[in-house]
Amino acid sequence: MQDYARPQTLTEALRLMAGGDWRVLAGGTDLYPGAGSRLDGPVLDVAGLSGLSGIETGQGLRIGAATPWSAIAEADLPGGLRALQQAALQVGGRQVQNAGTVGGNLCNASPAADGVPPLLVAGAEVELTSEAGTRRLALADFILGSRRTALQPGELLTAVVIPGAGTQGRSAFVKLGARSHLVISIAMVAARLAVEGGRVVAAAVAVGSCSAVAVRLPAVEAALRGAAVDEAVSRVRAGDVQAALQPIDDVRATAAYRREAAVELVRRAVAEALA
Repeated sequence: MQDYARPQTLTEALRLMAGGDWRVLAGGTDLYPGAGSRLDGPVLDVAGLSGLSGIETGQGLRIGAATPWSAIAEADLPGGLRALQQAALQVGGRQVQNAGTVGGNLCNASPAADGVPPLLVAGAEVELTSEAGTRRLALADFILGSRRTALQPGELLTAVVIPGAGTQGRSAFVKLGARSHLVISIAMVAARLAVEGGRVVAAAVAVGSCSAVAVRLPAVEAALRGAAVDEAVSRVRAGDVQAALQPIDDVRATAAYRREAAVELVRRAVAEALA
């Protein structure tokens, strides 16, 4: 088998995927650092496939898997996706944002992937394509654990699909790290809320870097629904946040610190989304 291929069409890429165990390359911002001194295995370079890049609007939103973070940050998107754009501006420096892709961020499946919490609160699905056809899977079901996804042999993540409801309301993304920029998060939160008549009618909150995968907070969401705008932050109870998390001790923070930080970040994200 050849060591490197750069297909010109998606059909060609899927044919190659079906015939071998390829490492998919788009921006390379996760693949190359993770490879160390040697990149093992044949590499399938999909960066040139035009059908994998770009943002399409309609009833909802379709973001090609090879769309760079800088394009997402600069796009004219609804308020419900403001958190995604805020996260896009914190995925490394400008060079990384220009090269790194939304699909790569998801397939890398890091517990600290900045793109995951904002997409979770938008109810995002992933589009997985192989020679056999295309299937959709909720993002929550796609990332199975640290560095593990539901990709099957021969499948390529081709797009992220956000339903119309996931673009509604207003959202915010808050990230805590050892410094303000260019840092892997200790904890991060995305919140999306819709308000009618001065009350929260829809709420979605997700926390990353505090479990093996980013998670939604159903108890917090339930407490927020129906709350008056000026009392919503007080509805965020520490126990509801922390019960959903399974943080670890590592070089960046202790599990106990992450639990405490997550509560404060949820409150800040809710307040910012409602501001």
